[in-house]
Order: sequence, then C-alpha cells, then structure tokens
Amino acid sequence: MRFPRLHSWLSLPALATLLLLQTACSRDEKSCEMPADVAAVQAPVQLQRLEKPFFQIRTPADAKQFMDREPLFARYFLQRPKYPSDEVLQQTLVKLATNPGLQKLGQQADSTFQNAEQWQGNLQRMFQYVRYYFPDFKVPQAKTFVSGLSQDIFVNDSLLVISTDFFVGPKAVYLPNVPAYIQRRYRPEYVLPTVALAVSSKYNKKALTATTTLAEMIQNGKALYFAEKVLPCADDSLLIGFSAKDLENVHFNEAKIWGHFLQKNLLYDTNPFLIQKYVGERPNVPEIDKTCPGRVGQWVGWQIVRKYMADNPKVTLAQLMATKDAQRILSDSHYRPRK
Repeated sequence: MRFPRLHSWLSLPALATLLLLQTACSRDEKSCEMPADVAAVQAPVQLQRLEKPFFQIRTPADAKQFMDREPLFARYFLQRPKYPSDEVLQQTLVKLATNPGLQKLGQQADSTFQNAEQWQGNLQRMFQYVRYYFPDFKVPQAKTFVSGLSQDIFVNDSLLVISTDFFVGPKAVYLPNVPAYIQRRYRPEYVLPTVALAVSSKYNKKALTATTTLAEMIQNGKALYFAEKVLPCADDSLLIGFSAKDLENVHFNEAKIWGHFLQKNLLYDTNPFLIQKYVGERPNVPEIDKTCPGRVGQWVGWQIVRKYMADNPKVTLAQLMATKDAQRILSDSHYRPRK
C-alpha cells in the first residue's frame, strides 16, 4: 500500500522558547485562553536551577554539601540510597562537575534555557490544568540540572527534574546517545510535552492481563490525550513528536492505516515483537508504507480516544485515565476514519 503523495506539506513553526510553545495555538484561539475556573486553581511552582551549584563542586566535601542541601534530589534523581556509600557518589559528582566537556554542554544548556521565569510560568500553567482535572495532584518540587545525558526527565509525587542538557538541540557539543529520529525530539520546545506525558503515567491505568496491540495503542492514546488537555496550546506535532510532514501524511492516510490494522488482524495480537513494530520507537513502519512514521499505533490510539471523548461528553479526563478496558473505549468511540 503506497501512501498518496500530497501536493503540499505543513511547515512546523520554529519555536524558540517555551513561552512560544504556550502561546502558539494549533487548534483554535479559544483553546489557548485559560478558562476562569482553571485560572482560579492554585498550583504555585518555584523552579530551582541546580546547574550553578553543581558546577561549583570541586571536592567530595562540596559534593556532600550539595547533596545535603537537596535531599529529595539526591534521593530520587541521584539515587543516593543505591550507592554502597556516600563517598562513591561524591567522587562521581566531582568527576562530572569538573569534566570540561560537561561544563561546556552545561554552558550551552544555560544559554538555551536562561529565562527561568518563562519556564516557571509555563510549568505553573500546565500544573494548574493538571490540578483542575485531578484535584489530588500535588505540585512537585521543580528543578533543572545537567545530568551528563543520563536521564532526560524525572518525575514522581515529590520531585520533577528536567535535564536541560538533553534538550539543547542539534548544535549541542554532545547529543543524546539515541538514533537521529529520536534526537529530533530533544529540543527546547519538546520539554513541556515530555513532562506532561511523564505526569500522565500517574493516572493512566492499565489492565494487568496479557497486553494486546489495541491495549498499547489506547494506553498511549490516553497519555497523548492527557497531554493535549493540560497543554491546550501545544501543536499536535510536538505532543506526538512527528514532523509536520509526517503528521499531515498520517491524517491524510488515516483510513488506510486503520485498514491495515483490521486487514492484518493486528488489534488483538499479543506478540510483543509485533506490538513493538507499530507502537514502539522506529524510524518508520514499512509494513504499512516506508513513509509511515514509527509509533503510528500511538497516533491511531490517540485518534480513537479523541473520538471516544467527543462521543461521550460526560466522561471526565479522570474517568478516561482510570478506564482499563481498551475494547470498551474502541467500541464506544465508533471510530471509523473517512476514506
């Protein structure tokens, strides 16, 4: 099956800062205006930049002082309890902080993300939406750090850490050790979508039975729908991580993509290798077409969830995320792309 060639492709705007990510609307102007009931939600964020004190570490004593000042960060992000002794972790921090290459990457990260007020404001806006939909959500301590490209985002109920060195972009002196098709998502404009998807995992329930292709599609579709709701101004291409060209392509060929899943009887297959082909990271999915982007199953799951929520307006975001029955979501969505 060959995808039809389109006459023109959408162009993805270059988003220079996270502020622009919040103000450049991809759906409609009203969706970008924070409703009064969301604006009334209290979700204060105090973003702390840890890069400067980290790069001031010169000795194990400095490292210990750094860890003691940031107990949550040391416990969860640095994994302090898992080291045989504090001395081992202290030596590791000294080596990282005094590494010339990491120092240079840290300077690039600091230059790219120097406006902490914008970051803080954008995070607060996102967390207001999260707390609006999930009043029990506790805003975590928010920190930025240069991890040495070891972990891009960490989030739990107490702590959010954004490793800014991951998101410098293609001009970074060191790039994340991932394929190029994944590297393109490590840019400043992808930080908030990455955080939103990570936060969604707290609420995204899943059946414990043997997983199927459909279950994985819906699970990822729920995560993307969550991100869409808490980042209402973010472009779809940033949420799913597709290029603008790929995004238009899948929209244009949605019926053909869905037809492939049906014709090949893929929805209820439990083979992990096959599921990975359609839902996992790949540069493309040649089984559908060589121009079909990887993770297309996630995108289809997102469209099913969108249709389900449109057809069932009384279902809340919290109820959606708590729903474990992927078949029910598919059936009640009446999903059928136009040919």
